[in-house]
Amino acid sequence: MLEGRTIILGVTGGIAAYKAVEVTRRLVDLGAHVVPVLTDAAHNMVGPTTFTALASEPVKTSLWKDSHHIPHTKMGQSADVVLVCPATARIISDLRTGRSGDLLSATLLATTAPVVICPAMHTEMWDHPATQENLEVLARRGVVIVPPEEGRLAGGDIGRGRLAAPAVVVETICGLFAAGPLNGRSVLITAGGTREPIDPVRYIGNRSSGKQGYALAEVAAGLGAKVTLVTTVDRPAPSSVTRVDVATAAEMHDAVISRADDHDVVIMAAAVADFRPVRVADDKIKKHDGVPEIVLQSTTDILAALGRVKKSGQVLVGFAAETSDLRANAADKLSRKGADLIVANDVSAPGVGFAHDTNAVTILGADGSEDDVALTDKRSIAQAVLAAVLDRLPDTESPAC
Repeated sequence: MLEGRTIILGVTGGIAAYKAVEVTRRLVDLGAHVVPVLTDAAHNMVGPTTFTALASEPVKTSLWKDSHHIPHTKMGQSADVVLVCPATARIISDLRTGRSGDLLSATLLATTAPVVICPAMHTEMWDHPATQENLEVLARRGVVIVPPEEGRLAGGDIGRGRLAAPAVVVETICGLFAAGPLNGRSVLITAGGTREPIDPVRYIGNRSSGKQGYALAEVAAGLGAKVTLVTTVDRPAPSSVTRVDVATAAEMHDAVISRADDHDVVIMAAAVADFRPVRVADDKIKKHDGVPEIVLQSTTDILAALGRVKKSGQVLVGFAAETSDLRANAADKLSRKGADLIVANDVSAPGVGFAHDTNAVTILGADGSEDDVALTDKRSIAQAVLAAVLDRLPDTESPAC
């Protein structure tokens, strides 16, 4: 798949640098010409001998000791992609500001090839406003960001910041070059939970993190689709994805309905509120005024509205988060909403649904099909959902992944 492609692999000084060894092996196995560039800090984590043995060229470390007198320019011009794995907060900051302090940062400035970064750091560093602002700027510039996972970190605690799995990193690289089965297709995806205001500081919400919707967007983009993501979640999306930020069910309704007809596939993965307050207080409700009476009214059913206006050939996918009678409730929703597929999950089960990195679903089709996907990571769930979508689109093949 990567035959003839030159990949500059930058390895920085994070503890996750050891995973870059596996990334190197996988890229070479796929035919890529891998040129490893290690920062000085990376030498504290991994040895250059390993990368020299597995990669296509010996490790590069210095602006001054390479046989070529301008190695950063040579590598930048020859690269089909520059991959930084892991990407520490330092290199992310350098890339954002244009600081050129070593061979890797200089190469990043000297290339016009796509740049892919795989952040890995402790949760507090990942959540720091400076890091998030740097990532937002890089995403707007077209840098592809492979988000970190949540899990056990170097200090033994649990949180977001763990380097994405090597398979995910390599799949992202392949997606830059592969002619995917969704090439030429447009996919609209919603993500996150809506927030219905009670007053200026309070709202009615739900526990949706948006992780499944973002996984769907990442996989769909990797399969070649032009993706629009309507989201309530403040987290980076792949650079190729068009992002539309909303907060309430009404805003999501307007954003989706106005765009749906321009898309071949619509996937309603967001947890949209069923009810909202009739009246929103202009000022913060005070405790000394007593317990307020909050009267609710129904929100517009976006999935049902889409089902009523669905154009010929369009595939419509809904989600059903249930706590009991999973199949019966999902089948009822499928028949009432006019969808082609319903992805149902029991959010009361361990490791399933809201806020988790894993999920387990049953995919029901309007044609009577049923597909159970056991507990796995949300990216794998996204692949299963999109495989079902591809089966229902004309002239497409299911992804080999």
